[in-house]
Amino acid sequence: MAPPQGQMRPGRQLAVLGFIFVVLYLLVFFAGASGSWKDRLEPKLGLDLIGGTRVTLEATNSVDGKPPTAENLEEAREIIESRVNAFGVAEAEVVTEGNRNIVISLPGENRNLDDVGEAAELRFRKVLKAASGSGVAEAPPAATPAPSGSAAPTGSATPTPTGSAAPKVSSSPSGGQGGMAPASPSATPSASTSASPSAAAPTASSEPVPASLEEQRKAVEQKVGAAAWQAANGLQAPADLTADPSLAEKLKPFGTLSPQEVAVLPAQMQFNVPTIGCAQLDQRPPASISDPKQQVVSCEDGASKYLLDQAKVLGTDVSDADAVLDQTNAWVVSLDFTGDGQGKWTSLTREAFNNEGQACDATALGQDGKCRVAVVLDNEIVSSPEIQGVLTGNSQITGQFTQKDASTLAGQLRYGALPVTFEQQEAQNVTATLGASHLRAGLLAAGIGMLLVIIYAFFYYRLLGSVIFLSLILSALLVFGALVVLGRQIGFTLTLAGIAGMIVSLGVAADSFVIYFERLKDEIREGRSPRSAVPRAWIRARRTIISANAITLLSAVVLYVVSVGTVKGFAFALGLATVLDLVVVFLFRHPIMTMFARTRAFLSPRVSGLGRALPARNQPTQPRNPRAKEA
Repeated sequence: MAPPQGQMRPGRQLAVLGFIFVVLYLLVFFAGASGSWKDRLEPKLGLDLIGGTRVTLEATNSVDGKPPTAENLEEAREIIESRVNAFGVAEAEVVTEGNRNIVISLPGENRNLDDVGEAAELRFRKVLKAASGSGVAEAPPAATPAPSGSAAPTGSATPTPTGSAAPKVSSSPSGGQGGMAPASPSATPSASTSASPSAAAPTASSEPVPASLEEQRKAVEQKVGAAAWQAANGLQAPADLTADPSLAEKLKPFGTLSPQEVAVLPAQMQFNVPTIGCAQLDQRPPASISDPKQQVVSCEDGASKYLLDQAKVLGTDVSDADAVLDQTNAWVVSLDFTGDGQGKWTSLTREAFNNEGQACDATALGQDGKCRVAVVLDNEIVSSPEIQGVLTGNSQITGQFTQKDASTLAGQLRYGALPVTFEQQEAQNVTATLGASHLRAGLLAAGIGMLLVIIYAFFYYRLLGSVIFLSLILSALLVFGALVVLGRQIGFTLTLAGIAGMIVSLGVAADSFVIYFERLKDEIREGRSPRSAVPRAWIRARRTIISANAITLLSAVVLYVVSVGTVKGFAFALGLATVLDLVVVFLFRHPIMTMFARTRAFLSPRVSGLGRALPARNQPTQPRNPRAKEA
């Protein structure tokens, strides 16, 4: 007699399942694995399970508030990832989140990642004028402000091949502060090398001012008042407030402006108004002085305020930057210029050395009477060395750098400026102790969930509960092996949310058991033997099981596509566990039930767990007519 339609040979299906296990665990132990056997069995865990650092950066826009393009966001992600990797950290994860955010995760490490999201826009600008940056009512210094650190290049007109004519600085590099306001284009025409910038009208603009910027300036004008604004517009040089107390009172409102409000003022106004100090200028949002075609104002050491010329050399003109030790064992940043960049750098140092057009006034000259060139990173001056020779070779940025400072600056310059600016929204440090606590809690929750399902299965289905128990164990082994392999191959990281997705998958697996076993009871109640009921129940329950798992899988896929952050981990884990549950359903549950149907225990209602289905079938049939029994 031929077997019922739909019945398969269980040995073949179980052999296929065994083959899958063998291949999977060969990959676990030997594919890209290293260390002890215990180490090879460890999946890649997220920072919420082993500790680490997570930073969320939000892209900002100064003009229209629109999010950056997908191309710019991806370019920024790649640059930030390169900067993070330059720290020498392992397994860093840098991903985009939505259309504005970039999330940086460093599992197993706690690090300060404030610098990686800075714009790192490098500009080389001549120092045209200098004034006090205290922001208080006092006269600007009459003497030339001493540049930070010792005099810079010692080379003559022909520098040494190693670029020994290097700037000398005493300050450590630092980028702009978080957030972003509109860039503050100078209202002064860009000074050329043959004209003094002091001759420019402070309110004239060489380029059209965006309407939004004009509106913001009008708002600042209303805040400080018409008298203060008119007085500031009339200044042709930094005001001596001690000589005119009434002017000091008029300009006093400018000292109450926020850094964002100061950022929208014309450069001449920022420089000439003495009540605008470095405390405000240093806090301007990133990209406030990024326009290379405009004169800008920046501070050094929080004390000296400089009016800077157009940027004649940009960060894009630097081909490479490295943190190295110089001959005095001090950390420096060595700069290699591109072909065009080297020509621009040579031309800029020639202008500064000769002070062409007397562009640099007496307040901006160095100790030897030469112009200085400010190295500007984002909003702040890293150094402002006096140029003592025409530099035709590579140069160095030197100062009191630690190895970390020099490496950070070199990494920012090496990988380029970010195409968009970012504001840090969240910074989270998870200790290893807290991560281990999360891991124990997640595993405990998963264990309790599985235990409750198994207890209920044995209580309600008895012998059939062993099928549920074995199926869940096999599913767990498949999921665990897949997590280890995927962690090595594609970098999948198991997080607390992923563990939650696996716990939810237990309910999906339990549903498929209930569907199959209840369908089996129905077949036996209809008068079929257990052996024939098993394949028929499988055929009728199979579609429902596949449909239920397909819906769960589809939900996981949609959630993975539209979600961000840890929710993606939840969706991925749920989808993975659902797929592997289907593998166990087809290759273990049905064939093992076929084998059980051939045993005597399966025919016992007390052992099999089929409940009242078997007794109802085995009881003698009652005649419809009582008299027929008497006859």
